[in-house]
Amino acid sequence: MSTAKRTGTPSPELHAADSHDLIRVHGARVNNLKDLSIEIPKRRLTVFTGVSGSGKSSLVFDTIAAESQRLINETYSAFVQGFMPTLARPEVDVLDGLTTAISVDQRRMGGDPRSTVGTATDANAMLRILFSRLGKPHIGPPSAYSFNTASVHASGGITVERGAAKTKTVKATFSRTGGMCTRCEGRGSVSDIDLTQLYDDSKSLAEGAFTIPGWKSDSQWTVQVYAQSGFVDPDKPIRLYTKKELQAFLYGEPVKVKVNGVNLTYEGLIPKIQKSFLSKDKEALQPHIRAFVERAVTFATCPECEGTRLTEGARSSKINRKSIADACAMEIRDLAEWVRGVKEPSVAPLLTALQQTLDSFVQIGLGYLSLDRASGTLSGGEAQRVKMIRHLGSSLTDVTYVFDEPTAGLHPHDIQRMNNLLLQLRDKGNTVLVVEHKPEVIAIADHVVDLGPGAGTAGGTVCFEGTVEGLQASDTITGRHLDDRASLKEEVRKSTRALEIRGATANNLQGVDVDIPLGVLSVITGVAGSGKSSLVHGSIPTEEGVVSIDQSPIRGSRRSNPATYTGLLEPIRKAFAKANDVKPALFSANSEGACPTCNGAGVIYSDLGMMAGTATTCEDCGGKRFDASVLEYRLGGRDISEVLAMPVTEAEEFFGTGEAHTPAAHKILQRLADVGLGYLTIGQPLTTLSGGERQRLKLATHMGDKGGVYVLDEPTTGLHLADVEQLLNLLDRLVDSGKSVIVIEHHQAVMAHADWIIDLGPGAGHDGGRLVFEGTPADLVAARSTLTGEHLAAYVGG
Repeated sequence: MSTAKRTGTPSPELHAADSHDLIRVHGARVNNLKDLSIEIPKRRLTVFTGVSGSGKSSLVFDTIAAESQRLINETYSAFVQGFMPTLARPEVDVLDGLTTAISVDQRRMGGDPRSTVGTATDANAMLRILFSRLGKPHIGPPSAYSFNTASVHASGGITVERGAAKTKTVKATFSRTGGMCTRCEGRGSVSDIDLTQLYDDSKSLAEGAFTIPGWKSDSQWTVQVYAQSGFVDPDKPIRLYTKKELQAFLYGEPVKVKVNGVNLTYEGLIPKIQKSFLSKDKEALQPHIRAFVERAVTFATCPECEGTRLTEGARSSKINRKSIADACAMEIRDLAEWVRGVKEPSVAPLLTALQQTLDSFVQIGLGYLSLDRASGTLSGGEAQRVKMIRHLGSSLTDVTYVFDEPTAGLHPHDIQRMNNLLLQLRDKGNTVLVVEHKPEVIAIADHVVDLGPGAGTAGGTVCFEGTVEGLQASDTITGRHLDDRASLKEEVRKSTRALEIRGATANNLQGVDVDIPLGVLSVITGVAGSGKSSLVHGSIPTEEGVVSIDQSPIRGSRRSNPATYTGLLEPIRKAFAKANDVKPALFSANSEGACPTCNGAGVIYSDLGMMAGTATTCEDCGGKRFDASVLEYRLGGRDISEVLAMPVTEAEEFFGTGEAHTPAAHKILQRLADVGLGYLTIGQPLTTLSGGERQRLKLATHMGDKGGVYVLDEPTTGLHLADVEQLLNLLDRLVDSGKSVIVIEHHQAVMAHADWIIDLGPGAGHDGGRLVFEGTPADLVAARSTLTGEHLAAYVGG
């Protein structure tokens, strides 16, 4: 360019490399996208809006990010690809202008008990190296400070081959020093089974001593194995067993025994219970089985390592009077200050890297966490921000960052900080794509794409793309609701009784005394990390008939759907069976009624090794999942596959009147419609639902639980502005029906609509855990004495 100025020649035209400034998507048909075409500007912040289920994640994550990842994987050799997850090409005609995509989604981090914030972010790895170099006394390499590494010692003879036929046996020893506590195996807690919940020791096995759900002494095979094993006397009360009998009964090794002429396996009761109940996902258990597991199993802090997960040796080695266990238990902002105080030139690069990681935690608003916090206990918003940490200091540019509601779980006070981080990533020359509902985030967008107009089959098209100002002026659902403000109630409900909490000290709570009013809508609020969940989930007495709907994810395979998850399929199967005088099992695609060719999956999966597998519709059942003979049976003129293809609203009408009238099914369908899921088809696989849809599906399921107190943990997560209004109406209906509703929430609309607000703070971690306000929303706005009060006042005033 400078040469052009000197010679006086005209400036050259745009360089060919600079013309690729758009991501082009043409003909996208992933999930509910309807042949969607769009152009997204690069090196800009683009926000995708639309109601829950409108296709935002399908476009951003399942199309753009997925294809970018697949193309990167294809650059590796076939050998390496064999070890990588196989990804199918998204159903799209053209995807052009893609850059390397880094997805930062809200999926919970691994629930493995050995996974912590420190291990997930490599901060633990750096600390282990630091202590192995500077810790006094020196106890060994970094593995000696790892609670995931057990100590191993071995010795013996090994055969060494030398030359053509010369072999020599030599003695060899091997040892590895690990930091894992041997008692709890690095978990920090030990589980104990309450034997009184398994059997009544005053009875014999013949008298029905077992109190385990489903174990009946007269016909149950499992019980007969114990009674006829020969290891115990079936007619003797369990409390009279000898020490040998009790050992065999509780802890016996697996062994073959003959029961009624059949060879079966006998094993001790404790390992049997662990395999039958404790190894399964608690969420997937039936309610009565889940209740049994919660009663029978107790978890206590490991007495040997005091919950640190580490051996005594690892805890004895210290730097500046702190062991690695002490360092991991500190709040990260305090740990960052401690690391600054470690001055040692020989490990300077390590200290710099560790300092940057810890400072990133503080910068992103997670300074209140500790490195020993189990990663499975983080909320969706916290997990997403933890994943952001490794990208904040990255020198990479021209990368596409994809975020899924990065403000989930954030107090209004913290949203500005998150906005600054998104802008910081963009200003480094990156493309930032954000799926978001919050007006505060939409406001900073360079480009907005609004999908809709509805959800599910009613969505999947682009309703608007352009500037934020253009969106506000548009007639889309998002445009109309962008400036919505819930107003304070003129008159709040009065409570007649309250849940008393006294001296709450769970996690960071500092002896909180509070009365949560019942019979009204109560909102618990405060900045992230102030102690809201600790107060509600850790301090409310369970005997009050509490129905808790937390943020734990819904788990389910591609065979699971809203009908199976909510229990709706059970009354539907029975109604079909009664109308046709056959067995209910015929109307299950996972049982006798399944198409024999595809085993009830509806599709045939082909594994192509390193290439992505293919799924083709089953030719025999045409994707209907059922055997042809089953589809001849009808209820109200419809077969079972047609019923499962119905949207909730149509199914509600179908089972509400006429020949198909089924009150049990109708009641569940009403709940699904109440939470705004009327557009979902009842047989739609759970794997295709968005985060907001899953949250509301969980809410609909628990609305049928018996209990007078409902506890909801951030129910607005994943909800569009228009859906928040529907949620508020639902909460009002619950309260008006005589229920008490307690909501942990940051959304100002829910706060403004509350009858009573309890505000915790003033900060996070050890700066929080105190009651800073309790009263009506109007009083909080008038006082403006807390961060929440200031933001709520600005919200209702605007």
